[in-house]
Amino acid sequence: MPEKIKHKKIRIGDILVAKQVISEKQLIDALEQQRSSGRKLGRTLIDLNYVDETTLLSILSEQLSIPFVELNNFNYERAVVQTLPETVSRRFRVAALTEDDSGVLLGMSDPTDIFCLDEVHKILGKTINPVVVRESELLDILDTTYNQSQKIASIAEELNEELSDELLDIDDIAQAGSDSDAPVARLLQKIFEEAIKFKASDVHIEPDENVLRIRQRIDGVLVEQVMNEKRIAPALVVRLKLISGLDISEKRLPQDGRFHLKISKKNIDVRISTMPVQHGESVVMRLLSQEDGLRDLADIGMSHTVLEKFQRAVHSPYGLVLVTGPTGSGKTTTLYGALAELNSSDKKIITVEDPVEYRLPRLNQVQIKDKIGLDFATVLKASLRQDPDILFIGEIRDADSAEIALRAAMTGHLVLSTLHTNDAVTSALRLTDMGVDPFLVAAALKTVIAQRLIRKVCDSCKKPYQPNDAERNYLAAITEPIAFVAGSGCAHCFNTGYRGRMAIFELLTIDSAMATALRDKDVNRFNQAANEQTASNHLAQEAFRLAVEGVTTLSEVMRVSAQITDQIPAAS
Repeated sequence: MPEKIKHKKIRIGDILVAKQVISEKQLIDALEQQRSSGRKLGRTLIDLNYVDETTLLSILSEQLSIPFVELNNFNYERAVVQTLPETVSRRFRVAALTEDDSGVLLGMSDPTDIFCLDEVHKILGKTINPVVVRESELLDILDTTYNQSQKIASIAEELNEELSDELLDIDDIAQAGSDSDAPVARLLQKIFEEAIKFKASDVHIEPDENVLRIRQRIDGVLVEQVMNEKRIAPALVVRLKLISGLDISEKRLPQDGRFHLKISKKNIDVRISTMPVQHGESVVMRLLSQEDGLRDLADIGMSHTVLEKFQRAVHSPYGLVLVTGPTGSGKTTTLYGALAELNSSDKKIITVEDPVEYRLPRLNQVQIKDKIGLDFATVLKASLRQDPDILFIGEIRDADSAEIALRAAMTGHLVLSTLHTNDAVTSALRLTDMGVDPFLVAAALKTVIAQRLIRKVCDSCKKPYQPNDAERNYLAAITEPIAFVAGSGCAHCFNTGYRGRMAIFELLTIDSAMATALRDKDVNRFNQAANEQTASNHLAQEAFRLAVEGVTTLSEVMRVSAQITDQIPAAS
């Protein structure tokens, strides 16, 4: 037990006044607020914006002579965190971080809480070495450590016991599905809570021969949880079909649907796809957060030069602007950033999407419904009679939609769309390959931006890294030494070595030389002119630059480069 804290009385309010961080009046106001709310004085001062959390904790650290630790980059041990019951950690806002011969390192948002120190000492029976931490960072660790996996497994077991060995009755499951307290509803609630907590983009429910697999795509990589209760799979599928408005009796054909939910105070759109597989029905759900998905163009991660050129392109009165890349590369996020910037009372914006991913006020957003004949070509033709200034097409899929988009771009409309190509240079040629007149492409296509999402190395476990033989062969053209890094794996990154992703971009502006080459159907001349322009910001070069700066790993550079080109990075 740290005696220096136990017997040292800290009047944080008086100290802040003495240091002129707050005024006497602010202290009186905070004390009155504290009496009515019951919260601690320090938290009350922060909530009232009288002092920021870092300043307050730094002063506490100085007065108590204990360290102030930044938890976001601290390599804590998940097993040590779990030595304290979750209820105790959350009640006192503490976390056991690491343990060695000197005792347990205890992160505390309020290191003056003597009752907390006594309680933790009783539970652990070891020497407590407190450190000051931010409450928000501490809560993130608790959310990550005390995850829903055990709770999910427990509810799955409960649901499995409720189901008989006989064939499931659809009517019984449907009736149970309407009960929010039913195990199947609680199980799905926990699955979604965990997915949102870990910022998963997709949730997969996959019945296998003897097990049920629930997998979440986190930072582009699937993380799996295996359950032995395979019999619960049909109940989960029926529940999801019910809330999606799908046909619960149809198991032989794929179905697509959509529903909305509110999890952890976030509004989430869920796109669901079911497909019959060998051992039942596979379900994949794409999670779209309305709060997290919409981002300003300036926050997407473009370099200053690329951002300036792209903004100039989307503010043009006419022309086609394409964003290209594979599924899941962030194309829609980029274009919605542009739409949010363009959205004003003097512009009519129509979007044609399948499905509508984000909702913005003032936009006329159309959801494609092929079953009733509301396809891209039909909607695009109708949209041009609606007097739009800007037209957003979710994806150019065929020659018809491409030709309509290009003709609209030639006749005084700004058209934004996406295309599935590997890089910016091949996009113009892809349009001509669809059967569109090269003259039309040359006249209407103005700007192409290609993008990828690349994983960032975890700052908490980042270490110097020596390339292996394959990586040294990849770097054969580079002679100067480069200090690469890689993550060794820790609790922050689920032992993957990566935490979070960022976008890399390549921008191509169609100039007169390229337009002439397109009209002349001279592919070689077009490629030469386009490659010269993108040489300085090629996707592979951008990825390599991030590895040199220590943002990502050489392994990620090779993964991204393999999707784009055989080009070896140049020395930089």
